[in-house]
Amino acid sequence: MRITETGIIELDGIDKIILNAMMDDAKAPVAQIAREVGVSSTAIHQRIKKLDESGLIESTKTYINPKKLGYTTIAYVGVFLDKSSQYTSVVSSLKELPEVVECHFTTGNYALFIKILCKNNDHLMHILNVGIQQIEGVNRTETFISLEQGIQRQVKL
Repeated sequence: MRITETGIIELDGIDKIILNAMMDDAKAPVAQIAREVGVSSTAIHQRIKKLDESGLIESTKTYINPKKLGYTTIAYVGVFLDKSSQYTSVVSSLKELPEVVECHFTTGNYALFIKILCKNNDHLMHILNVGIQQIEGVNRTETFISLEQGIQRQVKL
C-alpha cells in the first residue's frame, strides 16, 4: 500500500487479495488468507493494520438478514424539502427513526433519498405518514417499494 500526494491509496496485489477476502467474509481466517497469498499470518496482520490505519477499512460489521426479523418491505423514498438549508435538521430527525437505514443528499429531483426497512406495507405507511412527512422542512415524499434486490456488493479491487 502506498498513499499518493493527493491522498489516494494505491494497493498492491497482496493488499487487493486481503481486502477482497475481507469484503467477502470479514471473519475470514488470517491464516487462510496467508496461505492463499503465500506469506506469514504476521505479515497479513501487519498489512491489515496498515490498511485500517490508512482509513481505507472503515469498519468490520456483522450484517443481519432483516427478513429473518420480519422486515419484509424495503422502500426507497425521495424526500422533497421546503428549503435545501433544512437538510441538517431533517437528517437529524430522520436519524431518530430506526427504520431509516440509509440517507443520501442527492442531486436531481429529490433533496434526500432514503432507504427504509419495514415489517409490511402498513408499517411503511405509518413511518411515512406519522414519521417522515411530519418532520419540519419535509415538503413531500415519493416512495418506491423494492420487489427484489438483484445485486448487493462492494466494489471489487
